[in-house]
Amino acid sequence: MIEKYLKRRAEMLRSLDGLRVELDVERRIGMLILDRPPLNIISYKGRTQIRMLIEEMDDDDDIGVIVIRGANGVYTSGGDVKAFLDIPPDGMSHLAWNIGAPERASKPVIAAIEKYAMGVGFELALACDFRLATKDSVVALPESSIGQMPGSGGAPRVVQLIGLTRAKQMVLLGERIPAEKACDWGLLAEVVEDSDALTKLVHRYAERLNALAPISRSSLKRVLNLANDTSTAAGLDLEGHAYEKLRGTADYKEGIHAFAEKRKAKYQGK
Repeated sequence: MIEKYLKRRAEMLRSLDGLRVELDVERRIGMLILDRPPLNIISYKGRTQIRMLIEEMDDDDDIGVIVIRGANGVYTSGGDVKAFLDIPPDGMSHLAWNIGAPERASKPVIAAIEKYAMGVGFELALACDFRLATKDSVVALPESSIGQMPGSGGAPRVVQLIGLTRAKQMVLLGERIPAEKACDWGLLAEVVEDSDALTKLVHRYAERLNALAPISRSSLKRVLNLANDTSTAAGLDLEGHAYEKLRGTADYKEGIHAFAEKRKAKYQGK
């Protein structure tokens, strides 16, 4: 039985559909690249592969930060809409699980957006911890224009981030939101001039994130995500238990000693 499961996963990842992976060993960045010219459309099969690849990178000790980016100066214009009618009944009710993989990852995930982040591509970015973009980018959930709605977690996450009024303006009307406006609304963390500046910004984020104690970093990500989706009382309780857990780690002791000795901490993930 185990062999069958392993074979099935291996077969799914053997031939990537419009995706590729690169590893920056020095910066400890795992890069998931959307690569289907010209607009890097994400296929139905690609959604499952995205989830599996993020899960594998999350388990890779050589990777500290995961980055999702598009090839050739474009993030993605969205999904393969023309193929949707060929998907069997109930075959798309699980899409939010695959596209939500960045949120479930213990490691921080950055979406580096250029030109377009639309449909499922923006939904994938919404599941990331940080969304960084070039100033000429636009973000959109335009599914209402074809008689549908976002199906991979977009509507609920947009409501959480920007509130109901702006969410209806964006999602119900299917409006394209320019990067600077999206940043003002809270959909993006930062906006920079161009692709080169975006790469430098991603590297700065990765450097800062990789400098954190791994157990503390992953615990904090979990607390923040759950606090955003639960009551204040439950969030406070979770934060307290996570704080208490971290007190027993070697990295916490190292952090205290480094602070007292005015030196840079050397974390080991223990």
